[in-house]
Amino acid sequence: MIKAYPNDLTWEQWELIADLFPEAKSGGRPRTTAMYAVMNAILYVLCQGCTWRALPGDFPAWPTVYGYFRSWRKDGTWLRVHDKLYQWARVAAGHEPSPSEAAVDSQSVETATMISQEVGYDAGKHIHGRKRHLSVDLLGLVLRVLVTSASLPERQGAKLVLKRVHDTGDKVKRLHTIWMDGGYRGEEFMRWVMDMFRWIVEIVLRPLEKKGFVHLPKRWVVERTFGWLNWCRRLSKDYERLPETSETFIYIAMIRIMIRRLA
Repeated sequence: MIKAYPNDLTWEQWELIADLFPEAKSGGRPRTTAMYAVMNAILYVLCQGCTWRALPGDFPAWPTVYGYFRSWRKDGTWLRVHDKLYQWARVAAGHEPSPSEAAVDSQSVETATMISQEVGYDAGKHIHGRKRHLSVDLLGLVLRVLVTSASLPERQGAKLVLKRVHDTGDKVKRLHTIWMDGGYRGEEFMRWVMDMFRWIVEIVLRPLEKKGFVHLPKRWVVERTFGWLNWCRRLSKDYERLPETSETFIYIAMIRIMIRRLA
């Protein structure tokens, strides 16, 4: 009997996305590994924060699970699954598939001690590690994410992540306004966004007299999304050797959230 784990997908949830993953390659031996078990193993790593080698023995062998995770990252499968679920989730919530407004913010996180690539120091947050530049719609659903060294300035990171959003094409054809906090102020930056993408940047400033958490209209949804990511122990720090792997785990975390909403 296969043991069930809290992060496992139900069969209804799996059937929602099963057809979005690649079929087995023609030629060679037939595929013997169940993709349902592979997906649950990847979610186990994401949610429990363990290493690949520490996967429980009732999952497929860890090199097999990691092999699928890596190949689906490299061939764009995770992004395709994420984007399809994103449109379904918006429609299910009563919205158009394409958003008209978005919010952008960044989060600096520490890296594990063995990580050396794309690592820097965020002098403002006093954190040595990496920075997650997140773009979300006003439902809090991720459009695109970019992981960089923590030393990269926020406006520069915003330019890069907004270019990724723009490159999704028709998926953001209705987008016209980007909400940001005071850290992104600057006439040059706002003019650059307008000239490059024809989007308006709206800055929401934090009241100086307020202390602690402040609900900032429309921009607060990014903070909520960062909170959702903290449900996954693998994202509590940046444990990944490559920033691209960190980005993939964020997309998978959002895939998990959207599946639970839809099924």
